[in-house]
Amino acid sequence: MSQTAAAAAPSPPIHGTKLALLTFAVASATFMEVLDTTIVNVSVPHIAGDLAVAATQGTWAISSYGLAAAIAVPLTGWLARRFGEVRMFTLSVILFTLMSILCGFANSLPMLVFFRFMQGLVSGPMVPLSQTLLLANYPPEKKGLALALWAMTVIVAPIFGPMLGGWLTDNYSWPWIFYINVPVGVMAAFMAWGILKDRETPTARVPIDYTGLVLLFVGVGSLQLMLDNGNDMDWFNSGFILTLGLIAVVTLSFLIVWELTDEHPIVDLSLFKSRNFLVGVVALSLGVFCFFGSTVLFPLWLQTVMGYTATWSGLATAPVGVLAFILSPLIGKNIQRLDLRMISSFAFMIFAATMFWFSSFTLETAFGQVILPRILQGIGVACFFVPVNQIVLSGLPQTRLAAASGLSNFFRTISGSFATAISVFVWDHRAAFHHARLTEHITATDPATQDYVSRLQALGLPQNAAYGQIEQVINQQAFQIATSEVFHALALIFVALVFIVWFAKPPFGTTGGRGGGH
Repeated sequence: MSQTAAAAAPSPPIHGTKLALLTFAVASATFMEVLDTTIVNVSVPHIAGDLAVAATQGTWAISSYGLAAAIAVPLTGWLARRFGEVRMFTLSVILFTLMSILCGFANSLPMLVFFRFMQGLVSGPMVPLSQTLLLANYPPEKKGLALALWAMTVIVAPIFGPMLGGWLTDNYSWPWIFYINVPVGVMAAFMAWGILKDRETPTARVPIDYTGLVLLFVGVGSLQLMLDNGNDMDWFNSGFILTLGLIAVVTLSFLIVWELTDEHPIVDLSLFKSRNFLVGVVALSLGVFCFFGSTVLFPLWLQTVMGYTATWSGLATAPVGVLAFILSPLIGKNIQRLDLRMISSFAFMIFAATMFWFSSFTLETAFGQVILPRILQGIGVACFFVPVNQIVLSGLPQTRLAAASGLSNFFRTISGSFATAISVFVWDHRAAFHHARLTEHITATDPATQDYVSRLQALGLPQNAAYGQIEQVINQQAFQIATSEVFHALALIFVALVFIVWFAKPPFGTTGGRGGGH
């Protein structure tokens, strides 16, 4: 039941209750998929224990999902052209739900890793097509609101993933982090299909680029495995990591050349000829890198340096979603009246200010002081993701939105992976550097050291325990200094983004219906 590209005119916008139900269904599916990128993280020790494997092997349940999703996301444009956006979105949701059930049933690590890989593979089109379907079916004057609602679910879901995953694991068991997807997925698939089945997009029998597909699979797969395992294997001091890096560089270089010359590319790199798409993707990628880098580092710092429990670090991390949840719809509703470069720059200034704020924290910083900048960051989230995503898609025809959304979401996904790996790597290595510098002055003959040890012994600690206490204090101070340095570096990148976004050029609507800002 395929249509040619010329066969159908764009469907008129949806209004009223039907539009609200569509938004709820699509947002639920998006939230479910993005949630699953982080919900497993806190459950790894339980999964590893139940399946009788090491905790480091348990992380394969995370990396297998990320690897498959990163490969599948760029295929969204081709799949949508070949089978239709509505059909692909609905099928993706149904298969994701089925794979969630199978993940919960897994009774061995290889079985869990396989089903997590399949879950990531079928999830690829869900997030990009959710964005495309909302834009295609919202009235032109409300497209900004559609983008805001989409961005809100994409940003809030990873924040609540660890909290929900921890609660389900502690109160039930780890399979429930997968079973919870079942009612959400079934509801979202049936509602979306019921509303959109008669509004399918035109399809065409576009040949598949097998060479590009293989290069994409090998290149992105090698890159993702390198990022996931680099920190544990001491990066390029490991022959395995070095080999993965070389494979990634060679195959991705060939992929770029091949896709620019192929008649039917699997990844449409010609989108970068659009100035706003290029500037928007750069701003989105660097912004996501810095934001998620800080989001990874923040709870790590709270738990390993400040001594917070997982629950309390989650409570300190989550407030970023409060103002983002409130303000995103307001920004989206008024987006056509705003200069998106101005709003984005304001977001980057908010992020830069809060990063500098984080870098000023000390070991004496109280919980109330910790959450204040996280609350303020919510303003930056609302003013960043909605306008930048609008800039990315501005000026593009309706027929290219799925490919553009897929490619921009690919860079968002990869940027998040880079952020996790690089921020933890830099943090660890800077802490080791400062630890070495601080211990240079700690010797048995140093008067200050002798005085401190004597005071600890007076409190009843034996000499070995006293030196152990000194080591603990040095370690804590080293990580505190490293934390400040990483946040300071992230702040400087956000300052640079304030200027980069001004290379975008208005108007910021799409030719499929103008709903962007001026």
